[in-house]
Amino acid sequence: MSTSTKLLLDDGAPKTDGKEYRSVLGKLQYLSFTRPDITYSVNKLTQFNSPFVVHWKAVKRILRYLKETSQHGIRISPQPSTALYTYADADWAGDINDRRSISGYIVYLGMTPISWCSRKQPTVSRSSTEAEYRAVASALSETNWITHLLKDHHVTLSAAPTILCDNLGVTYFAENPVHHTKMKHLEVDLHFVRNQVRSGLVRISHIHSADQLADPLTKPLSKPAFQRMLPKLGVVSSRLT
Repeated sequence: MSTSTKLLLDDGAPKTDGKEYRSVLGKLQYLSFTRPDITYSVNKLTQFNSPFVVHWKAVKRILRYLKETSQHGIRISPQPSTALYTYADADWAGDINDRRSISGYIVYLGMTPISWCSRKQPTVSRSSTEAEYRAVASALSETNWITHLLKDHHVTLSAAPTILCDNLGVTYFAENPVHHTKMKHLEVDLHFVRNQVRSGLVRISHIHSADQLADPLTKPLSKPAFQRMLPKLGVVSSRLT
């Protein structure tokens, strides 16, 4: 998506054929199951049930991108490790229509991405740490589900799953109960994450923002940054395999 275009609920001339818009987006939603690189864009555009011309232009931008990358897909290969890593991120107040934050996560089994999500948070967060913590809680729920699924298939993880985020405050809140009173409005998520950390079922670790692989799932990136992220997301061209 364009980093300069801000998509509003009421923006310019309305598109006359909203049915075509919704039909194309419905197909793109299915494609996003195997293309994490378009997950944020598709999720964003599905929020406009009464589309305007600018929204339709954004859809066509995705279609042009897909035409140029028709040979791209997820490369799945045997992994030497069964470690589970989840990158979780949030774009605080990223939706300019209602100022709700955008959560994103991507789960790796070894070096292979196996699950990803881009979703608007249900409530408005009052700080970037709150938004990031909600993203971590959402990522932890998915990580727990995958852990149990692997266990049912007799796959043993080599270590406790690790959730990686680029907010230091989140790592402090996940382990330090002294900060509990400062975020009472987050009490459910606080206890959910902290209990898992104390039990040794998951680790919350800090990473640099430049290494945050969930970044493309929360906001539009510049073309160079987006292209650098593609191979890290596991999206490669079949011509190179």
